[in-house]
Amino acid sequence: MMKKILYSLSLCLAFVFISCEEDTTQDTSKVTHYVNFEMKGEQTVLVSVGTPYVDEGVVAIEGENDITSSVITAGSVDSSTIGLYYINYKAQNADGYSSSIERTIIVYDPDVTTNLAGTYTTAEGSYRYWLATDVKVLFSGYKIDVSLIAPGIFYISDYMGGYYDQRVGYGSAYAMKGYFKLNVDNTLDALSGDVAGWGDSFDSFENGEYDPASGSLYWELGYGGSMVFYITLNK
Repeated sequence: MMKKILYSLSLCLAFVFISCEEDTTQDTSKVTHYVNFEMKGEQTVLVSVGTPYVDEGVVAIEGENDITSSVITAGSVDSSTIGLYYINYKAQNADGYSSSIERTIIVYDPDVTTNLAGTYTTAEGSYRYWLATDVKVLFSGYKIDVSLIAPGIFYISDYMGGYYDQRVGYGSAYAMKGYFKLNVDNTLDALSGDVAGWGDSFDSFENGEYDPASGSLYWELGYGGSMVFYITLNK
């Protein structure tokens, strides 16, 4: 009789333990809603130099709740100066997880009408120069794409003329992609340039020039604190 009582008691305790465990699990389960953004206007905005820029902002939603009032906006635009500008929008959900989205504003000069877009080839005589050893590594024959973004503003597939991407064979993550501008005097200025694979950019961009007679592009690009790329691109 005593064995039956002990057995029944054990079953009851086991049932209570399992029930409590299930209740605890159910009580602690929770759905996390991350912040979703709806951008008002375009994600990339073109602004003619001298034209005031007014940001349209975003709408931020967490689950079914509008939390736009909690969005933190960072960045500014100088519409009197040609270049790239970024406006960042950030918000946290109720659990403290952050989400963000970014808008790009491109201020351009409408007086620049030359279109440099096309496929270029790294010209003979282009080279990488090692500052410490005076060693020149000549290279040529690699295809580089230039795209028109706005009057005088262009996107390039590799400032380094295809050196790491194509010559060395590392792939497109090791091309320095970015934006540059053409000035009315046919000089070139880099606006941005990034190598995704290494997470870095150029040290300097000097003597950039477009030659209308030949259609070629030229610049000297300092990189990695140890080298300079002397690049000529021909169409």
